Amino acid sequence: MKKTFLIGFVPFVLAALVSIGIGIYAVNRIETQSMRDVSLALRTAGHEWARVSADGLWLTVTGTAPDEARRFAALSVAGETVDADRVIDRTDVTPAEGLEPPRYSIEILRNGPGISLIGLVPGEENRQGILTALKGLNGAVEVTDMLDSADHGAPEGWDTAVGFAMTALDMLPSAKVSVSPKRVAVAAISGSPEDQRRLMTALSDAAPDGLDVSLDIAAPRPVITPFTLRFVMGGDGVRFDSCSADSAAARDAIIAAARNAGLQGRASCVIGLGVPSPRWGDAAVRAIAALAELGGGSLTFSDADISLVAPEGTPRDRFDDVAHALESALPEVFSLHAVLPEPPEKRETGANGGTDEFIATRSPEGLVQLRGRLNDAAFRDAVNSFAKARFGAQQIHDTTRIDPKLPDGWPMRVLAGLEALAQLRSGSLTVRPGHVGLRGVSTSPDTSARITQLFSERLGDSKRYDIAVRYEERLDPLANLPTADECVADIDAALRARQITFDPGKSTIDRDALAVVDRIAETLKACADVEMRLEIGGHTDSQGRETMNLALSQARAEAVLDALLERGVLTRNMTAQGYGEALPIADNGTEAGREANRRIEFKQVVLVEPGGAQDSEENAPDQADATEETGETGDGQD
Repeated sequence: MKKTFLIGFVPFVLAALVSIGIGIYAVNRIETQSMRDVSLALRTAGHEWARVSADGLWLTVTGTAPDEARRFAALSVAGETVDADRVIDRTDVTPAEGLEPPRYSIEILRNGPGISLIGLVPGEENRQGILTALKGLNGAVEVTDMLDSADHGAPEGWDTAVGFAMTALDMLPSAKVSVSPKRVAVAAISGSPEDQRRLMTALSDAAPDGLDVSLDIAAPRPVITPFTLRFVMGGDGVRFDSCSADSAAARDAIIAAARNAGLQGRASCVIGLGVPSPRWGDAAVRAIAALAELGGGSLTFSDADISLVAPEGTPRDRFDDVAHALESALPEVFSLHAVLPEPPEKRETGANGGTDEFIATRSPEGLVQLRGRLNDAAFRDAVNSFAKARFGAQQIHDTTRIDPKLPDGWPMRVLAGLEALAQLRSGSLTVRPGHVGLRGVSTSPDTSARITQLFSERLGDSKRYDIAVRYEERLDPLANLPTADECVADIDAALRARQITFDPGKSTIDRDALAVVDRIAETLKACADVEMRLEIGGHTDSQGRETMNLALSQARAEAVLDALLERGVLTRNMTAQGYGEALPIADNGTEAGREANRRIEFKQVVLVEPGGAQDSEENAPDQADATEETGETGDGQD
C-alpha cells in the first residue's frame, strides 16, 4: 500500500515542479520583454541617456537627463509602453549651469543737439548716470532714451568705454558711437581734412590705455578747382607735387603708374569733386608713362589742359614721337601742350645782355628780400604793397629795378610766385621768361598741392614751373598740438611757481597775482585747438558760515574765469563752480590746513564715473590737476 501511495504522489510532485518552472520562465520572459520594449521605446524617442532594469513586474528607469523636460518625457514614454504603475523613477537631472551674463552694449547717435541711444546697460543707476552725462554735453538739448537695464554687475572695462564715448560725443556734433565692454567704435564726418586730422589726433590722445578704439572720421570730398596733378622726374628724385583723383580706382591706377615710373615711398592722391572727365585716371596713367619714356621732366594737369615738359637735352625726334603718341592716346576733352626746353645758350636775355629775372627770398625769421626786374614804377609799387600785406611791412627789403622790355605776362608770374612764397615758412622764388621756380620749407603737408593749383590757375599750362617744397612736420602746428593733460600740467606748473591770491573777504584777484593769471592765459591760448573741458573750482576753509563760504568760492571761481576772458581766452568750454568748504584736502583744525583748503582748482571734466556719476565734484580732491593756494588767514573771518 505504501508503494501504491508513492506511485500516486509522484505525478503531483512532478506537476508542481513543472508549474514552478513554467512560472519562473513566464516571469523571466515578462521581465525581459518589458525591459526590451521600454528600452527600445526610449531609444526611439531619443532618450539614450535612460537605462532600464527589471525586478519582476517592476521596471526601474535610471540615468541623468540633460534637463527636467527630457526627464519627464522619458518617464512618459516608459509609462505608455507598460503600465505606469510598474515604472519606478530613479532618474536625475544635470545641474543647471550659471546663466550667461547679459551682453551690454549701447548705440548712440548724435545729430547736433539731438541724441538718441538704444541698448542694454548694467543697472538703473548706470543708466541714469549715462543720461545725465549726455544732457551735460556741449550743445546737447534733447536726449531720446531707449535704454534697457539689467540687474547685473558691470563687466570689466564698461565704465572706461562709456567714459571715452562721452568724451568723443562732446567733441563731435554729429556722430555714431558704439559702446561695448573694452571697445568703442566712433564714426563721424568732419567739416574738412584739417578737422579730420585734428579730431583723429584729439581722440587718439584721449583714448584710455587698454581700450580698443576704432575711429572712422571721414572728411567730405573737397571741390578741387582747378583739378590738378603734377608729377616730376628730375635730379631731386621722382615725386608728386600734387595729385587729384575722382575715385579710389583712379587713385590706385595713378599711383601704380607713378611707381612704374620710379616713384618710391609713400604716395597719396586727394579724391575730390570737379574732375573734367570720367577718364581722368586713364589720361593720367598714359601721361605718366609718356614722361617715364622721356626719362625725366615734369607733367602737369590743370583740368583738361596737360603740360608735358621734357628734360633739357632730349633729342627732338624722340620728343616728337612721345608727344605725338600721347596726344593720339589721350581721351577726348584733354589737350596736350608739349614743351622741349631750349638749350641755355638760346634763352632770352634782357636789353643789357643779362637774363630777365625776379628773385624773392624769405628767411626762417620772416625777412623778405625782393630783387631783380619789374615792368615799371607802378607795378613795383604794387608788388611792394602786395608783399607788405602778405609778409608784414617791417619785413620787406626791396632792391628791384625797372625794365620796360620784360616779356608779356611778367606781372602775373611775379604776383602768383609771391602768393605761393607766402605759404612757405622759408624759401625762394625765381621768375624767368617761360619759367617760375619755387623752393622752400612748409608747415603743412598740403602746401605743394595748393601751390600747384595756384600756379595752374594763374599761369596756365603753357608756362613752365618747378616746385620743390619740403614739409617739416616738427614745424606743423596741428601735428604738434599739446594734449589736454599737457595743457593742464602747464597750468599746474604756473600755479606752483606763483600762487593766485585774493583781497581778504573779496573775489578781487590780488594785483601781485595777476602775473600768474597772464601765464595761465597764454597757456590756454596755446591750447585753444585742444579738445577739452575745464572746470575752475573755488574752495574755502571751514571758518565762517557755510553759505557765505559757498558764495565766496563761487565768486572767486567766476573772477578767475572773467580774468581769463579779459585776456582773450576762449572760455566756451570752461565753467566756474564754487564748492565752499565741502571738499577739504587738509585738516581745517590747523592754520596750514586751512591755508591749503583755500584754493582754486583747474581740472578736466570727466563726464562719467563708474556707476554713472559725473566727475566734477565727488573726486575733486584726488584730481586737483592745478591748485591755487592763497595766503589768507581764513575765509570765514575775512
